[in-house]
Amino acid sequence: MSDPTHPPASRPQPQSTSQRSDPFGPRASLRTSVVWEVLKAALDRRAKAAGSQALDVLDTGGGSGNFAVPVARLGHRVTVVDPSPNALFALERRAAEADVADRVRGVQGDVSGLFDVVERGGYDAVLCHGVLEYVEEPEEGVRNAVGALRPGGVLSLLAAGLGGAVLARALAGHFKEARQALDDPAGRWGDADPVPRRFTAEQLTRLVAGTGVDVAAVHGVRVFADQVPGALVDTEPGALQELLKLEAAAAELPAFHAVATQLHVLGEKHAQDGA
Repeated sequence: MSDPTHPPASRPQPQSTSQRSDPFGPRASLRTSVVWEVLKAALDRRAKAAGSQALDVLDTGGGSGNFAVPVARLGHRVTVVDPSPNALFALERRAAEADVADRVRGVQGDVSGLFDVVERGGYDAVLCHGVLEYVEEPEEGVRNAVGALRPGGVLSLLAAGLGGAVLARALAGHFKEARQALDDPAGRWGDADPVPRRFTAEQLTRLVAGTGVDVAAVHGVRVFADQVPGALVDTEPGALQELLKLEAAAAELPAFHAVATQLHVLGEKHAQDGA
């Protein structure tokens, strides 16, 4: 963002909403459940390996704390770097409401100038969610995220998927836009497209390759959730839980990476630099 045993990062196990550590509502869990379960499992493994209950976690582009606050609720210390003062203000308020203000710190900045505001090699885990789509140099963004990790640290990378956008435009009847997204090097369907860049799973894993990080798992996120009518999920008894289970089951299958709205790559930095 991640959940495996062989490797522990392979299959996120679906749980009931009441069992999840994710504090957000059930509809929100459709967008976050796969990444959250993968990330939580990875943090648990890292804590055991480090012999520490409290990890130092960096959330680049973490905004108002969608992941930072629940990570802090696990007992970890989280630094959020985001360019928006408004987002950081919302983060402060959200952390206070969740009673984790002492474990969440907001810093204004971005991944391109990351080491102007945070320490290099100072974190057990780095989240880079929804960032690479918007930076001019995704390669630099990944390098900086990895550079902030300690040896053995966890990288959670989440970015917009090309196939999901193509499928969504086609299902909406916008066939010309779907074709344009398919052919465009950045995966954009037109000038009105709000997302500057999209990726395939192969492109994301290639960005990680050579940075000193081993790819532990790749997951498709929101494979079905963005295509299913909201009214069906809200009104059909049990539909939400069944859809959550379906998303978890499909997330790790490469065939579904090609149509996912987002793609999640979980990586682990080499235990020794240069190893």
